[in-house]
Amino acid sequence: MIFETHAHYDDEKFDEDRAELLSSMQENGIGRIINVSANLESLENTRKLMEAYPFIYGAFGLHPDEVGDLNEDVMARMRELCRMEKAVAVGEIGLDYYWDKENHEKQEYWFRRQIRLANELKMPIVIHSREADQKTMDILTEEGAFSLERRAFFPKRKVTAADGSITEEDDARVLLHCFSGSSELGRQYVKLGATLSVAGPVTYKNNRKTVEVVEDIPISYLLVETDSPYLTPVPLRGRPNKPFYVEYTARRVAEIKEIAYEEAARITKENAMRFFGID
Repeated sequence: MIFETHAHYDDEKFDEDRAELLSSMQENGIGRIINVSANLESLENTRKLMEAYPFIYGAFGLHPDEVGDLNEDVMARMRELCRMEKAVAVGEIGLDYYWDKENHEKQEYWFRRQIRLANELKMPIVIHSREADQKTMDILTEEGAFSLERRAFFPKRKVTAADGSITEEDDARVLLHCFSGSSELGRQYVKLGATLSVAGPVTYKNNRKTVEVVEDIPISYLLVETDSPYLTPVPLRGRPNKPFYVEYTARRVAEIKEIAYEEAARITKENAMRFFGID
């Protein structure tokens, strides 16, 4: 079974077949799903999915394109949602300087506020960062997302070296969702105790950058996702993304790492279980 670590199954693109799709998860090899909220409406929709399906867990936060809807009342509701039994992360939160739907000052203010919420509740954080690599890292660092205090709260990560030896490293429980940065940036994040997730773009023919990330970063620091209904992998690119298409991403990771697909699926599942604190 694969762990689908980032999806938006409350999206309107699934309105016609959502129930049918979600009822077929296990027969299609998907064991667990993190449904990640992005806008105001999806906070409650994620809660409903989380309550309706035993294999769906929730992440609660507002995407940087949607922070115009954030206020103190919404933050209070988000805090309530994050305290629910199957709530496993604050996210997706961050910065998006590509679309620039909200001004940078507002994005940065609410990014900081949501990081503080995660620190207060001692929860994992799911990060969206687009065209804002350095500023994202700066704010995460300034707000204590990689602090010794935060890292001390979470169990250490077991890292298997190429020679088979196992070490334990600090885990800040910060996830760079659909990581699109360089391998150098990836290594910087790993040193800080972060985790990187790769999605469909790792299968794209001309996307050498993400392939290099997977080559360079130990698999102990990697997760796989779809970001459904977006970023459909090859050979299905052009269609709305679906949860079981995460297999193509996991197979590409296995190919790059030169390991069996079953091993890649098992390791990334175990990584996800640990990251989100799911037994």
